[in-house]
Amino acid sequence: MQEVAIVGAGELGGALAHLLARRNVARAVRLIDEKGRVAEGKALDIAQAAPVDGFATQLSGSTDWATAAGASVVVVADRFGGGEWMGEDGLQLLRQLSRSSPTAVLLCAGAAQRELIDRGVHELRVGRGRLIGSAPEALAASARAIVALAANGSPRDVSLSVLGIPPSHTVIPWEGAALAGFALTRLVDEPSRRRIAARIAALWPPGPYALANAAALVVDAIAGRTRRLASCFVAPDTSAGTHARTAAMPIRLGPAGIVEVVTPSLSVVERVALENAMSL
Repeated sequence: MQEVAIVGAGELGGALAHLLARRNVARAVRLIDEKGRVAEGKALDIAQAAPVDGFATQLSGSTDWATAAGASVVVVADRFGGGEWMGEDGLQLLRQLSRSSPTAVLLCAGAAQRELIDRGVHELRVGRGRLIGSAPEALAASARAIVALAANGSPRDVSLSVLGIPPSHTVIPWEGAALAGFALTRLVDEPSRRRIAARIAALWPPGPYALANAAALVVDAIAGRTRRLASCFVAPDTSAGTHARTAAMPIRLGPAGIVEVVTPSLSVVERVALENAMSL
């Protein structure tokens, strides 16, 4: 991957820039924020850690959104001192980015950007395959840790996704979840699963470092460095005339964005809960 541009040099944007640099996932990472020389300063700080962390990624900072043009992935993060991009400001930013970077994957990394993705696809006509949100993967990572603790296992051995619209419509597909190849429905009883689901929903929204880790995983998948599925906010496919809301679903990613939306095995109750979450 040639370049990743991160729009917003707040806590989330700065943490993500450092993570991507350390992973050497792209030749260059550009941090963009319109507030003074904050992005340039943070980029310089991260670059100075290169001899210690052992990375060769080129870091740069800018105040001009137009410098995102040419990047393979453009991440919409959080403004320094201004919070996540969302609402009308976020929509205007997406409009500019979709025009200046017509082939780039647009990744919304914030927890409050689900509606921005929805509006970007439906109002700006950005392809649903290249406009996604990575925040649900941060919640899924926390869910794996909680499940592993309950089952006396390791989070690395847990296979579990998060669906729906957190926190009020979070759906955990227990039917397809597993620990080291064993079905979690056999290892964790129903009352325990209900308590775990309530704990998982209460963890929303994730903090900036958890969000940065989730976004970094998604960039890794886009770059082809991992084949892992990621739980992401995805706009619905309305080609058949159906109307629904953007929601979290497990997806497979490639250089152009979404390769496949994977629907896990769901019980009748889980399927109804997901349909209710997505219904307008």
